[in-house]
Amino acid sequence: MRVLAAMSGGVDSAVAAARVAEAGHDVTGIHLALSRNPASYRSGARGCCTIEDANDARRAADVIGIPFYVWDLSEQFHAEVVEDFMDEYAAGRTPNPCLRCNEKIKFAAVLERGLALGYDAVATGHYAQVRTGVDGLVEMHRAVDHGKDQSYVLGVLDQRQLAHSLFPLGGSTKTEVRAEAAARGLLVADKPDSHDICFVADGDNAGWLREKLGERAPNHGGPIVDDATGEVLGKHEGTYGFTIGQRKGLRIGRPAADGRPRFVLDIEPVSATVRVGPRERLAVHRLRGVDPRWCGTVPGRLDGAEVTVQLRAHGAEHRAIVVAVAGPTGTEVDVELLEPASGIAPGQAVVIYDSTRVVGSATISATERVS
Repeated sequence: MRVLAAMSGGVDSAVAAARVAEAGHDVTGIHLALSRNPASYRSGARGCCTIEDANDARRAADVIGIPFYVWDLSEQFHAEVVEDFMDEYAAGRTPNPCLRCNEKIKFAAVLERGLALGYDAVATGHYAQVRTGVDGLVEMHRAVDHGKDQSYVLGVLDQRQLAHSLFPLGGSTKTEVRAEAAARGLLVADKPDSHDICFVADGDNAGWLREKLGERAPNHGGPIVDDATGEVLGKHEGTYGFTIGQRKGLRIGRPAADGRPRFVLDIEPVSATVRVGPRERLAVHRLRGVDPRWCGTVPGRLDGAEVTVQLRAHGAEHRAIVVAVAGPTGTEVDVELLEPASGIAPGQAVVIYDSTRVVGSATISATERVS
């Protein structure tokens, strides 16, 4: 089988490529150039979009003994991921750019180009597992290492994409992967994991958005209001700098009347208002997801089903009931949480699981709080 191995420059993708090559496949390593000016994205070992990462990926390919190329997808990445990130924050929502990158870049643009070039599959260093179900459909399951499981950000993959995807690390722990990398002589064996958002150079989302949005920003300041009393507690420099559940950086001039900490409850870009309240007001018991993508499951079979859902990339699982799936193709899905979850924001993803199997993913459009 001819396989494209996506190599980010980290230890996981290097070991994944090595395993696929060792299994006897015809493997070509590719590194995705996601910025025309890599220095404008993250530097050092914190991201996956740097010159250092490209060099690390090339050296790993040399050790493995496979051809290596760099693919420039910077324009598509900017249009599909960076612009989406800015638009979502400007609208008062909280996006997940890693999920969008997997959907639009790694398993859409890369896979389509690979298939057109005669490759059979794309292999990545994601921690997830692919299996064939009893009905013949390809299923995605959680990784053995639940602490590293990345099925949440892969929940957007459809049946066709899963059929051409390889996740060689799904049955291993991170400790095992690092030990294997060292044994193979890969210099990235001890390289720190990437984290935060790769295109925000210093991790300061609000500052980055302020600079990049400019006049596209819906506002450049407004009041921070106590949701219960309507009292103005402070001022902000733009609603795009906040997310539901945020506590730090509120710049509240004086404490609320009850003296308790305040958290962001609502973001209103049009009125330039940020509403805050106590932690218990963040509790959500029901949510709606739109534009779902199903991993082979027929949406109609979900109505009334008890499932588990994950609401953040590294969050806990929550028991839930699928209340309704609207439309013949499942264009909306309503989920009732059996135990309330805190700080859930529109723009995030709800990923539905049946035990370890990913059923599908949808973008949260609305939530209902516990009264």
